Amino acid sequence: MRILELLILITAVATVFGAVSNLQKSAGQEQFVFLKLFTTGQDPLPAFAGLLGFLVPLVAIALSFDAINGEFNQRTLSRVLAQPIYRDALLLGKFLAGLFTLSLVLTAIWLMIMGAGLLGIGVPPSGEEVGRSLMFLLITIAYGGVWLALGLVFSTKFRQPATAALAAIAVWLFFTVFWNMTVGLISQMILPGQIQTVDELVSQAKVVETLLRFSPNTLYAESTIGLLLPSTRSLGFVLPTQLQGALMGTPLPLGESIILTWPHLTGLVALTVLLFALAYVLFQRQEIRA
Repeated sequence: MRILELLILITAVATVFGAVSNLQKSAGQEQFVFLKLFTTGQDPLPAFAGLLGFLVPLVAIALSFDAINGEFNQRTLSRVLAQPIYRDALLLGKFLAGLFTLSLVLTAIWLMIMGAGLLGIGVPPSGEEVGRSLMFLLITIAYGGVWLALGLVFSTKFRQPATAALAAIAVWLFFTVFWNMTVGLISQMILPGQIQTVDELVSQAKVVETLLRFSPNTLYAESTIGLLLPSTRSLGFVLPTQLQGALMGTPLPLGESIILTWPHLTGLVALTVLLFALAYVLFQRQEIRA
């Protein structure tokens, strides 16, 4: 856990230092300079928002993969439940403790980035920039909650912590590396091979878009784009006729961007609740002996 936290801290410092050095020349000339601290990369490092999408699941899994099976292996679970403590309270406490720790780490890094940007750029952030970055922090915490709940499921299912950790990392690798390929194969199976009309093209794009959004990685990436790039007006497939009358390049107000990304935040929270409910059902069915 300490190694992962140190890794996030080092990457945050490196990416923000590179972003600040690139943005010092344009300070005061562009809108939303502070948001570019999260979206501007410096070779060979990508943008900090992209690094969070890669590192946050690992930290969340590290916080939860031995939450329940560790109690079993140390023979302390029966002693804990011998007290007037319900099983759901124990499981919820494990989850909330991990979520609070993850939130504390991410909030500290967010404050560090905002402080470094204020010192390096020399321009204070606007209220909308602070609001967008706070919403980005909230969605990042919700994204970590999904993987925290997944680690809790495998920690409840498997008695060996190594097995639980490997299973959770395997699911993360599947959605990170193989999900796009899987969606391509599924779309080829359920859709016609040759597209001849515009309606078939639109239906294929919508099917692929829907399947991709079953992945928490896609939900997090799209919500990041909608919040940190204010000129984003749509996160899905849009026909050119649907953009008629829109002022392209004009940033959306904060409220409109929140409405745009609200379904993604709702999806991440709902997935977290479903995974926690699965862990609760598995935990309730387990026999605990002294």
